[in-house]
Amino acid sequence: MARRRHQEEHENHERWLVSYADFITLLFAFFVVMYSISSINEGKYKILSDSLVGVFNQPDRSIKPIPVGEEKPRTTEPDRSMMEESERSQTSVDDPGADPLQEIAQSVRDAFGDLIKSEQLNVRGNELWVEIEMNSSLLFPSGDAIPNDAAFNLIERVARILAPYDNPVHVEGFTDNLPIATSQFPSNWELSAARAASIVRMLAKDGLAANRLAAVGYGEFQPVADNTTAEGRARNRRVVLVISRNLDVRRSVSGVGSANAKPDSALQRAGTQPAPAAPAQAPATGAVNSPSPAP
Repeated sequence: MARRRHQEEHENHERWLVSYADFITLLFAFFVVMYSISSINEGKYKILSDSLVGVFNQPDRSIKPIPVGEEKPRTTEPDRSMMEESERSQTSVDDPGADPLQEIAQSVRDAFGDLIKSEQLNVRGNELWVEIEMNSSLLFPSGDAIPNDAAFNLIERVARILAPYDNPVHVEGFTDNLPIATSQFPSNWELSAARAASIVRMLAKDGLAANRLAAVGYGEFQPVADNTTAEGRARNRRVVLVISRNLDVRRSVSGVGSANAKPDSALQRAGTQPAPAAPAQAPATGAVNSPSPAP
């Protein structure tokens, strides 16, 4: 009987591809994990891209020669604006007649003499701040923080007086003790703060720099008259514009309210807020100071 021939198995010469594929897969997974846990700062790439674009699109930056000789570097030239502010500040300190607070107070008295006589507007102050107190009936309807038509003209005239000066201003809102509970104003806190914010917004719209302004509401808790009478409650419903000598004074006054603040020695050493030269007088029928853009 013939013997069956043994069949030899075919040797696989491509088995290494399996190990190689496993290695590549593991390597790919490793880089995916590394990329996923890395943080890419897109801002830095944006800055780098803008810098490169600027350099290649504007070759003058790189080929313009550096000035030498008699021309002085810009870094050695003093800041002219700081020098002017220092000169104005020194002038205000040395010359009592150039005190911006006194000028503002006198300008408001000249411009609103009729309202002062009717006791609807009052001007008072000291060496550190000036207060312009206005009855809320001049500015707002009862229980509302939307200014009436007369308020726009009144605040515009006040803004014309304040605009040429650099002194910071904060607006204080006050109410009587009658409770209010509406969807818009759950308490007198919200009403007083909303009224102060409305005046601040109007002042900014009329030309005062927004960084000079602040609004604060005291509600019913700083009365100046007896709330048991109608006349007293009417006096307590008021808005006060406080023009401070500098930011330190404004922070101190707004912290306790102008009615409770005292011009102590620490605030007196704070210095004088710089202000430009006194503006020219306007006709008696209008605002005292001519309008100019806020600094």
